[in-house]
Amino acid sequence: MSAFWEDPTWILLWPKEVTLEFLIEQCTKRYPNILQRARQEVRHQKATDLLTGDLVGYARWILPPTHFTAKGGSSQWWVLKFRITDMRSIDDINDAVMDRILVQRPYIKLDYLAVHPRNKGKGIATALVASGIRAAKSINVPIVTMSYKAGRGVYTRLGFEEVDRVIQDDSQYGGAGEYGAYFMIYDTNN
Repeated sequence: MSAFWEDPTWILLWPKEVTLEFLIEQCTKRYPNILQRARQEVRHQKATDLLTGDLVGYARWILPPTHFTAKGGSSQWWVLKFRITDMRSIDDINDAVMDRILVQRPYIKLDYLAVHPRNKGKGIATALVASGIRAAKSINVPIVTMSYKAGRGVYTRLGFEEVDRVIQDDSQYGGAGEYGAYFMIYDTNN
């Protein structure tokens, strides 16, 4: 949460009275349930500081239906309760681009990657993504992710290629003017 709170457009998704502390508190309450849902398709990965035991990074991977380890029912996802209604459409274009990519072939989707701001630059995000790449290579399934500007360097250094991008003006919502989403693929055949 803290890492996303540094993205000005992400902050705009929440009403002004919602604080970072409130979001962390609410997510802490929900996370045990989130970790238990859709277990056949979602993989959670964490990075911890070996000296302190502190959680320093997290990644959530979504497997394609062709590579579930167990068969089960449909996924259940937590729906955010605090989205600003007049900003809902900002991700419609991004969702359409991701949907178009996902129907082309099976992908492992890197759905969420976060490193606490005080741990930036220590290689934690790179290590989490590299670990996912090794797993993807072992089953020969490519990876897709939607990145924001701050994360593009990690993906590019690891061999992801940008296949599409959507740049929108978020100034109407109080943003800085540029809301960029970068769609990147790691091909396990390379």
